[in-house]
Amino acid sequence: MSEAPLPMREHALDNIRYIRDAMERAGSFTSIPGWGGVGVGVTAIGATIVAQQFLGRSLRMWLATWLAEAVVAAVIGFGTMIMKARRSEEPFMSGAAKRFFISYFAPLVAGAVVTFALVRVESYAAIPATWLLLYGTAFVSSGAFSIRVIPMMGIAFMLLGALSAFFPLGFSNILLGVGFGGLHIIFGLIIARSYGG
Repeated sequence: MSEAPLPMREHALDNIRYIRDAMERAGSFTSIPGWGGVGVGVTAIGATIVAQQFLGRSLRMWLATWLAEAVVAAVIGFGTMIMKARRSEEPFMSGAAKRFFISYFAPLVAGAVVTFALVRVESYAAIPATWLLLYGTAFVSSGAFSIRVIPMMGIAFMLLGALSAFFPLGFSNILLGVGFGGLHIIFGLIIARSYGG
């Protein structure tokens, strides 16, 4: 008689684990595109090389190069995200997706406003740290509603941003390339391999 509750308890724990795992999957946005991240990384490395040529000559052209890269990256990222969502038949605007995008875009909007303020006072050297920190923050916060590797990627961006705050623009531009180029490629390959596409 004393042994009967043990199998029932184990069965109940198994059911709880199953329910918890199902809820986690249902509450996560999984259409993060690994190959899209690799594509963004490759174009960011190109932008780093082009932008480096403008340092010391035209800071506005340096900024224009990176803003053009942001547009290209957004097109690649959003396009590959839509394709992955269609392949996996995941509802693109599910509750998890909405929470992901709200958490993702809030720091990016803040970054755009701070960038405008920094350009207005011609403090270009602070822009790389701002971008890396807030982009990383976007992934740390939105990662709560996505796959587990996303917050780790965000922390890596934030560490680069913190490092960038201590260096002049010439070296910070290279750190932008390491972040937006290298980290996107590395984590893109991890996502593609572990989470499909």
